[in-house]
Amino acid sequence: MRVVVTGATGNVGTSVLTALSADDAVDEIVGLARRRPGLSFDRTRWVCADVTSDDLVQTFRGADAVVHLAWLIQPSRDRSATRTVNVEGSRRVFDAAAAAGVPSLVYASSVGAYSPGPKDRRVDESWPTGGVPTSFYSRDKAQVESILDSFELQHPGMRVVRLRPGLIFKGDAASGIRRLFAGPLLPTSLLRRRLIPIVPALERLRFQGVHSLDIGEAYRLAVLRDVRGPFNVAAEPVLDPPELGRLLDARPVRVPERALRIAVDVSWRLRLQPTPPGWLDLALGVPLMDVTRAREELGWRPTRSAGDALLELIDAMRRGDGLDTAPLAAGGAGPLHVREFLTGVGARSRE
Repeated sequence: MRVVVTGATGNVGTSVLTALSADDAVDEIVGLARRRPGLSFDRTRWVCADVTSDDLVQTFRGADAVVHLAWLIQPSRDRSATRTVNVEGSRRVFDAAAAAGVPSLVYASSVGAYSPGPKDRRVDESWPTGGVPTSFYSRDKAQVESILDSFELQHPGMRVVRLRPGLIFKGDAASGIRRLFAGPLLPTSLLRRRLIPIVPALERLRFQGVHSLDIGEAYRLAVLRDVRGPFNVAAEPVLDPPELGRLLDARPVRVPERALRIAVDVSWRLRLQPTPPGWLDLALGVPLMDVTRAREELGWRPTRSAGDALLELIDAMRRGDGLDTAPLAAGGAGPLHVREFLTGVGARSRE
């Protein structure tokens, strides 16, 4: 079996390569990324390509499956750049896979594709994928789901799978995640449980997480098993203020939702951090997911709890852990990270 993975050098991509390279049923893996990494995996070769402009058909030709992970979260201040990669790049990947005669396509959707929903019960994969309007990430995920709906009708012979995971954590992605969401001013040396006295207690702050390596296994199963359609993927427990307080030995303190959103918005506008307030709206708005279908049809079960995955990330962020790829390169935070400031803290990609 030959598998092509786009966006192969990121948090999820490196975990997908880890899972696929350990499976003897996979003869060759093609890791597609804009920049060649120093990292290597068994039976894997790297191809440098941009999903927005390069010829993908030749790379995809002869593949048994394409796993599409390529996605931009930053630059959050340049919607033209993010939309071009996320929406138009995805469309190009889907069309190229069809033109190359690839029989299976596995797409990285997200809980972020869902319309706002309940926090007191779980929804299955039939919940609407209209997105959270104030989140560009959510809007793009929802639009690509719509594109894929039409694509499936046009290509009924292709097996299409969509994975919709919760938040994805792993220690090896710590530096990359910090750069994407917190920026250079985060005092990572203080990220210790005994030094985090409080967590914000918002009524709708209930979200799901999963370890990246467990997500990599879900993609392996989606590639190899004869399954179709969407799958919710998340580990237990649900992460809410009481659970976060227990994990971090911190006290939940009620914070007005509006005040927190204003603080996030102002700090983003002042370029103190790279995350716009739509990410808060997304966390508070998306529903809790029922993962029964992933368990019963995909055969997926997480090996780590959501809490353990989060703690691994926090500990690794303090150390500045990373991998030898451009998105995940190691490095701590702090005011001396001139290169991050030069990107405009979310205005340009970190090349």
